[in-house]
Order: sequence, then structure tokens, then C-alpha cells
Amino acid sequence: MLWATWWVWIAGAIALGILEMLAPGFIFVGFAVGAAAIGLLLLIGVTPSLPWILVLFAAISLVTWLVLRRVVGVRKGQSKRIDIDINEL
Repeated sequence: MLWATWWVWIAGAIALGILEMLAPGFIFVGFAVGAAAIGLLLLIGVTPSLPWILVLFAAISLVTWLVLRRVVGVRKGQSKRIDIDINEL
């Protein structure tokens, strides 16, 4: 029942946060926020079953990723411009 231990989720959130620092691009930060939220829920005493924990983790991670994508992602009308062709080097 390691999945029901709050510090495991917090440790996972910290590890994912560190991984996000090493590989930036808002890939792991949604998962880190989801894991931290589940860890805090378990810390305050809410103990849902494993399927509900996984559903909450997935939902919180997805919502966080979508919000961050909207706030920090590519703006409307903005496009990437590539000036160098790697085959010409």
C-alpha cells in the first residue's frame, strides 16, 4: 500500500520537478503538480481507493498542463521561424 502513503507522492512530485528543471518545456510539471496535490490530499486524511487516486492524479495533471499551455505556450498568431537548414551546414 505504498500508493496510499503521502510522502511517496510528495517525493515523486519533487523528483518530477527536478526532472522538469533538467528537461524544460512544461513536460513534467503537470505530473509534478498532480503528484503534489495527491500527496496533500493523503496528508490531510482523504484516502480514496487506488483507482480514484489515479483518476484524480490524471485529471489534475491534465488540467495543470492545459492551463500552463494556455498561459505560457505559443500565442495566437505566433509561429516559429526557422532560418537555418541543417542540410546546408
